[in-house]
Amino acid sequence: MSDTPKKKLRSTAWFGTADKNGFMYRSWMKNQGIPDHEFDGRPIVGICNTWSELTPCNAHFRKIAEHVKRGISEAGGFPVEFPVFSNGESNLRPTAMLTRNLASMDVEEAIRGNPIDAVVLLTGCDKTTPALLMGAASCDIPAIVVTGGPMLNGKLDGRNIGSGTAVWQLHESFKAGEIDEHQFFAAEAGMSRSAGTCNTMGTASTMACMAEALGTSLPHNAAIPAVDARRYVLAQMSGMRAVEMAKEGLTLSKILTREAFENAIRVNAAIGGSTNAVIHLKAIAGRIGVDLELEDWTRIGRGTPTLVDLQPSGRFLMEEFYYAGGLPAVLRRLGEHDLLPHPGALTVNGRSLWDNVREAPSYNDEVIRPLDKPLIADGGICILRGNLSPRGAVLKPSAATPALLQHRGRAVVFENLEHYKARIVDEDLDIDASCVMVLKNCGPKGYPGMAEVGNMGLPPKLLRQGIKDMVRISDARMSGTAYGTVVLHVAPEAADGGPLAAVRDGDFIELDCAGGRLHLDISDDELAERLRSLAARPEGMPGGYQRLYVDHVLQADEGCDFDFLVGCRGAAVPRHSH
Repeated sequence: MSDTPKKKLRSTAWFGTADKNGFMYRSWMKNQGIPDHEFDGRPIVGICNTWSELTPCNAHFRKIAEHVKRGISEAGGFPVEFPVFSNGESNLRPTAMLTRNLASMDVEEAIRGNPIDAVVLLTGCDKTTPALLMGAASCDIPAIVVTGGPMLNGKLDGRNIGSGTAVWQLHESFKAGEIDEHQFFAAEAGMSRSAGTCNTMGTASTMACMAEALGTSLPHNAAIPAVDARRYVLAQMSGMRAVEMAKEGLTLSKILTREAFENAIRVNAAIGGSTNAVIHLKAIAGRIGVDLELEDWTRIGRGTPTLVDLQPSGRFLMEEFYYAGGLPAVLRRLGEHDLLPHPGALTVNGRSLWDNVREAPSYNDEVIRPLDKPLIADGGICILRGNLSPRGAVLKPSAATPALLQHRGRAVVFENLEHYKARIVDEDLDIDASCVMVLKNCGPKGYPGMAEVGNMGLPPKLLRQGIKDMVRISDARMSGTAYGTVVLHVAPEAADGGPLAAVRDGDFIELDCAGGRLHLDISDDELAERLRSLAARPEGMPGGYQRLYVDHVLQADEGCDFDFLVGCRGAAVPRHSH
């Protein structure tokens, strides 16, 4: 690589002048003990850190940042670490999805307003990966993703348990009377026993895989366990590469191409990835100017076998995935069978995706299965349309019960989450295994924030009968660690006047995954009359960020971004502050 920048670095507009402004920018930075020679024109590489003790998935990021700094310095760059809103899934209420866009705004403005030539994005917990990529994409500067990595395998009674997935499983067993309270709570300490993100193929691991499949991270970034020394090696190498990217002018728009997103969609099917990826990839694509539609998930993902046998769809956890070869092994297996749509897509190390993985080893055919022995023959996300979801809904077939993918049943309706909680425990509730559970008013505007409540727990009386799955439909999301025959992201949502709002107890609903159909069995006239008769929804919070969110959030099929944030605004240097 040449040490000569191909174009003038952004940071010279701050530190490269001999006037009053240059004096001020350098002088104030020098109060940190920075010597003159650090301002000699070397690339300034920002480290965008989502560290927080309230985001336990990312609580080890101070150490990761130190290794990134080593790499930046080693490559002749000037590292500058800065905090951004830490959008933690595990503690934030009502949902971290509410503040994903807020975090992206923080990232975008921090990058544009500061002397940064390239940025290393420290991501991990679910929403931090899309939020940081969204913000960086809107600036279109050189950027590289470093994920915090998954936790070690959870342990309970001498067996492995998966983050999140174990919660849903154990809670259902508790409600069914199969385990007692002591056994339920005994899993707490064993489930989360190291630093890192969820150790299943939940949303955090999915989005880490998406970042790698998109070409925005170095190979193996997605799967190296958080506490593995190789995670810190990758962090250092990423810091080094960020300096080179600044010199080369390798911006995100050269990597986040249409081809990159098509690769990611195919990979999501192969890994049994989270339905949340549908929303997040759309939002990232919208920031960089790529027109990604729901139908792309059908066109590209359909027919792709799920090769990765990980919870919640399968058996294993992220540790095993890494030891089996990680995402490079999956990419190689897809590529060797002509299932990688665009092997020549550029990645952050300057090589093509295929060049990075063509010799990647695979060590365990149980964890990363051969094409002729998939976990599921067709793992592509199902996109469903019909009079109940005119703008689309999604279902993850690898986590569903095959027999329920074609189903017609009687609706049992819950008007909101509180109504569900009160009604589901009623032993007199008129519901059986053939019914379709419908949850309303949990979408982007309705919750607000579109919480992960779509995988409604089944009625205790049915759980005691041994029923483990039912068709469930909502305008909510589902945790990537969850499972079941669950239709999600119904658009438009109930709170935005969508047909879901009109569903009543006793209506019949037809689900046809093969045909991509979700149908409410009433006439068009009846549906229109019901929607006209609906009472106006209360305004909710009168001000603050939630008001901004409800007024400007787009629907699920559009990525739930804010209408005013879609698009790339670039990284033109703003006016001086003095």
